[in-house]
Amino acid sequence: MSPEIHPSAVVEEGAQIGEGCRIGPFCHVGSEVVLGPRVELKSHVVITGDTEIGEETVIFSFAVIGEIPQDLKFRGEKTRLVIGKRNRIREHVTMNCGTEGGGGVTRIGDDGLFMAGCHVAHDAQIGDRVILVNNSAIAGHCVLDDDVIVGGLSGVHQWVRIGRGAIIGAVTMVTNDVIPYGLVQAPRGKLDGLNLVGLKRKGVSRADITALRAAFQMLAQGEGAFADRARRLGDETQSDYVREIVAFILGDSDRHFLTPG
Repeated sequence: MSPEIHPSAVVEEGAQIGEGCRIGPFCHVGSEVVLGPRVELKSHVVITGDTEIGEETVIFSFAVIGEIPQDLKFRGEKTRLVIGKRNRIREHVTMNCGTEGGGGVTRIGDDGLFMAGCHVAHDAQIGDRVILVNNSAIAGHCVLDDDVIVGGLSGVHQWVRIGRGAIIGAVTMVTNDVIPYGLVQAPRGKLDGLNLVGLKRKGVSRADITALRAAFQMLAQGEGAFADRARRLGDETQSDYVREIVAFILGDSDRHFLTPG
């Protein structure tokens, strides 16, 4: 199926447009852009830079995708933005390409929802099924694992990692790493529990949820340093979900963790 390109759209020579794509009025598609099959650009969308967008992704009006980083260290080096399949990128969203010092690629997974006005900065690595609510901002070099939800008007500081299945409440500033399945809320981002609603919706067993609750209590109130408590958890637990939290805590990070309590 041939692409449908509105007469007012500008598609620069060299752009690769997949079959079945729809490019609406007043869109601008740069020369290095690759659109997978059935990508839809609603209207007034700008896609620029070395940007690849996966099949069936829909981008709404006034989004700007693939522009250079908002980083004064950027000197025009060759970097990329790679967006996966079936994402919904709403109005006024901005996503920037990477920097040489950050690995060179900003990467977005599959099946995400990026609501109006949210921002994904250079070199961020965003997993599958991530939801960024209106006007949330993800700073450079952040890592958001699969199934993370970031509430509206929230910000995530550069280099922060957010583990799989965690949820960030609205109007929250996150400055330290967040364990998988954590619940973070309050203006300065406090680890306030587990994302129990998300775990139940995912169909996690009662035994695993009980193990996660016990693990959270040990992390919050156990003896010794936070990492030492995590190591003891890893030695004692039979739950793969708890082991995932332990591996996350003991993994490499440039920032401290939000701790319970």
